[in-house]
Amino acid sequence: MSLIVHHLNNSRSQRILWLLEEIGAAYEIKYYDRDPVTNLAPPELLAVHPLGKSPVIEDDSRVITESGAITEYLCERHGGGHLVPERGSAAHITHLEWLHFAEGSAMTPILLRIYTARLGDAAAPIEPRIAQQLDAHFAYMESRVGENGHFIGDELSAADIMLSFPAEIAIMQGMAPRYPKLAAFVNACHDRPAWRRAREKGGAYYGY
Repeated sequence: MSLIVHHLNNSRSQRILWLLEEIGAAYEIKYYDRDPVTNLAPPELLAVHPLGKSPVIEDDSRVITESGAITEYLCERHGGGHLVPERGSAAHITHLEWLHFAEGSAMTPILLRIYTARLGDAAAPIEPRIAQQLDAHFAYMESRVGENGHFIGDELSAADIMLSFPAEIAIMQGMAPRYPKLAAFVNACHDRPAWRRAREKGGAYYGY
């Protein structure tokens, strides 16, 4: 089997497993566990890529990093265009925006909250700004969930899969009453058979 996912437990690489289950591609998983004290990725991942992060995939011996790039690559190379709007269409441009919003704009305040949580009272000066940015990004996502429960079109897209992680963070932080569409979106994602298969294969995944 040529396609390998280097999968870190409790990480965003869970989305890549879900994507692969949705497109029906064959793959192998190499598992890595976080340090139980620091919660950091193990040094073994450094042997895969110099940044020592996950997700990382190998396909025909080529190493590919970055969740958005991996998602685009897998949909094009192994998905037969499944989960991606027609190229050149307005929907495809929107799809690209959301695909990269998930790891770009949305993750910045999320990571700031995670890192500053370790600082205790020392984080107080920037906490209001972080909270404002979290609310701004989650509210923006809430406003763009369609009546059918997706961000683009009438069916699941790769952008939905990428957006599932920041949406899960919002719900895990107790924001479901403020963002009911995001809560419904997360529940619908978790009800999909492919998500459940990926969850079973991927192991521990935060609170889910």
